[in-house]
Amino acid sequence: MNKEDGYKMHIKIHQLKEMGFNKSQIARRLNISRPTLNKYYDLNTEEFKEVLQSMSTRTKKADKYHDKILNWLKEHPDISASQIYDWIEEQANGHPGFAENTLRRYIRNLRKEHNIPKTRHPRFYEAVEDPPMGQQMQVDMGEKWVYKTDKITRVKLYLIAFVLSHSRYKYIEWFDRPLTTADVVAAHENAFEYFKGIPEEAVYDQDSLILYSENYGDLIYTHQFASYRLDRKFRVYMCRAADPESKGRIENVVGYAKNNFAAHRTFINLEKWNEDCLKWLERRANGKIHGTTKKIPAQVFTVEKQYLKPVSEKIKTNSSDLSITYQVRKDNTIPIKGNRYSVPLGTYQGPESYVKVLEDNDKYLIYDFESTAKLAEHKIIKTKGKLSKNRDHVRKKSANINKLIEKITLLFPDNKRADKFLARIRKEKQRYIRDQLLVIEKALEDKDSETITEALEYCIGNKLYSASDFRDIISYYDKEKIKSKNDDILLVADNIALNEKDKAKLAAKPAVRDLDVYQKIFDS
Repeated sequence: MNKEDGYKMHIKIHQLKEMGFNKSQIARRLNISRPTLNKYYDLNTEEFKEVLQSMSTRTKKADKYHDKILNWLKEHPDISASQIYDWIEEQANGHPGFAENTLRRYIRNLRKEHNIPKTRHPRFYEAVEDPPMGQQMQVDMGEKWVYKTDKITRVKLYLIAFVLSHSRYKYIEWFDRPLTTADVVAAHENAFEYFKGIPEEAVYDQDSLILYSENYGDLIYTHQFASYRLDRKFRVYMCRAADPESKGRIENVVGYAKNNFAAHRTFINLEKWNEDCLKWLERRANGKIHGTTKKIPAQVFTVEKQYLKPVSEKIKTNSSDLSITYQVRKDNTIPIKGNRYSVPLGTYQGPESYVKVLEDNDKYLIYDFESTAKLAEHKIIKTKGKLSKNRDHVRKKSANINKLIEKITLLFPDNKRADKFLARIRKEKQRYIRDQLLVIEKALEDKDSETITEALEYCIGNKLYSASDFRDIISYYDKEKIKSKNDDILLVADNIALNEKDKAKLAAKPAVRDLDVYQKIFDS
């Protein structure tokens, strides 16, 4: 309560009191609680002023986060109080020492004090009856643009969300590329492992990763998903477009994940993002009271999981059908669970380069995304931060360098001298030999044999074994040769007799103006 509102309330209390209203009537008219009314009912103006003063100087539990909260509000005006509370819980690594409702009031006052209104995007929902325990889960996908740590670069993330319709217990998985059917199947396996069971049916939107076509109610699934559904034995219900009765819960979950977890969160890497999301699920999405059911999903789930069909061991296959898709990095490696695994040179063909990876016991089998040809096989590293590099994937540099030296040697008139010269450069500049050879090759372009020989002999004679020295020397000799030719042309020109007309021109003299003319100009 600010001072202005406080004074107004105090005046109204005394006005109504003088008019003969009792305490219950005054509390109802002013919409305040009886304890609040009792606190101020008998105070005079000076006493009430002291109370307001003490309230303004009183330390609030959320004050220690004041600067952080204010910065978050200024940077993200649309942020919710629940998300800020979640961030504080995350940083405090537990309960911050005050309730979420306390923070809501604190943020409400901050917004008012600093004039930071919250932007709202209203949506309309319909009530949906909950199915029995263990009967249904809903599945949907979404996408969200987020910023990397530099606050400039954006990355588009894709998510698939699962929610048990009765308990509202949720599982979410994120990807940094568009999902394939294999990704969807693998995510189902992870969700069933997380739920510790399988429901009777799953409700989906009409997504092309699962549904090939809908022919007047006859569903034709993609091959991979059809095979998987039969293995796991659950019914599928495809909801129609704009059908809130059948997919309302999952749309709420996707929006909740995007706007409460992902919004304004900095992306470091996908592994940490999914790790933080699991913590967020435990802490907030499954750990807080649900707004509709008024129950904590995790507590209801302890009962509902007893109604789920038991999940057998994760489905494994020797084919790449259930592989996970990974993006190839510029250095022709793929990051898997904190380690890097090499693929053949040339696998990276730009930002949209992907491979499929299948985990087979203690090995990763890596396949080409399009042809499904096997590219590599690596033993799974148990620690983190390591590089597994197949020797066959290393560039065969020595063979390529030898060919380049042979090619450049043939450009010199004296091949033997040139070979020794290049061998010495290779010895002294081994790390940069390819760049050195390319500079020499460029310097030899359009040079005659004599200039090349002179430059080579000068470099060997003065022990100058670097490409830049050779380039400068051959450039000097080339310029000197051109200058010498130009001098010869001038000498020949001096010996050519001029004709009579030319001699007359040489005898001609320019007109000379008398100085008196200039004097008159100055005098005027």
